Amino acid sequence: MAQPPLPASLQKSLDATKVDYVRVGSSGLRVSTPILGAMSIGSSKWIPWVLDEEEGLKLLKAAYDNGINTWDTANVYSNGLSEQLIAKALRKFSIPREKVVILDKCYWHMHDEPSLFVPLVDHHMPAAKDYVNQGGLSRGAIFNAVERSLKDLDTDYIDLYQIHRFDPNTPIEETMKALHDLVQAGKVRYIGASSMWATEFARMQAVAEKNGWTKFISMQNHYHLLYREEEREMNRYCNATGVAIIPWSPYGGGKLARPLKADETVRGKGWSVMGDATSADEEIIRRVENVASQRGWKMSHVNLAWHRVKGTIPIVGFNSVSRIEEACEARGRTLTDEEVKFLEEPYVSRDVLGHS
Repeated sequence: MAQPPLPASLQKSLDATKVDYVRVGSSGLRVSTPILGAMSIGSSKWIPWVLDEEEGLKLLKAAYDNGINTWDTANVYSNGLSEQLIAKALRKFSIPREKVVILDKCYWHMHDEPSLFVPLVDHHMPAAKDYVNQGGLSRGAIFNAVERSLKDLDTDYIDLYQIHRFDPNTPIEETMKALHDLVQAGKVRYIGASSMWATEFARMQAVAEKNGWTKFISMQNHYHLLYREEEREMNRYCNATGVAIIPWSPYGGGKLARPLKADETVRGKGWSVMGDATSADEEIIRRVENVASQRGWKMSHVNLAWHRVKGTIPIVGFNSVSRIEEACEARGRTLTDEEVKFLEEPYVSRDVLGHS
């Protein structure tokens, strides 16, 4: 029997889709690859390279139009303005809520002043009367955080709710039961976690499994060609247990996306968890540039192709519509085993970065 022609609306949607969709670990949730990192939208007062409202809205519209329908934010990003900008985009461009996948996070305290980068002063906030019980992973803090995020996002639910860090000051049972209750209440559909030790993550999963509670489906960790310490334990554990790896900063803070001799961007000149490039870093960057030249690709394409080989779902903090279009051009691109070996060969083990 001949295949009937597709409905015009379906064909139009397929033609407009410039990325692929993959399952999040062993769950049934499907997300775009790459995922848009909404840390880069909100207020430039928070961090200079963050896009303000007008440019941020353009970015979200371009992402959605090209099929990047999965957006990762956090309550602490621009102290809530990132979430609010996502809500404005859905309203302004009449995007149905069910057609986007929103990832959000809790852990850090929030401040009413958008310009304050909370992680630098977070350890002081539990001692202040206005911020006690507003951070960390206690039941009260998690419930307070999700209610505020739902309000700022102007939505009834969050698709994937992630804990931003591990909280050593709260019993794991309390945290996991609170997250399970959010899923049962319909406020959150799936849960995930972010940078921590593999032993901490495994303990949390074990507590959930023992009690029949909801388990994490994803780990958002620090992982790219310049930082591969996660391969020792965390990535192995995730791959063995059906947990998706969705790395933040897949371009190494931008270092892997531009030649060594290139002028630094605003983001590149600012603070970076990686610090200055080491000699090993520089050699890896040169090799990324070499593979890109040989293939006729952008350097970003080499990074995205490497993540594809590793089976991860990278979160990219785009800073312009052209960067979105560039990422879409990497669709379907992969690397040979020889190219992967060539890129990874200069790597030198380093101290753990990104857990705090």
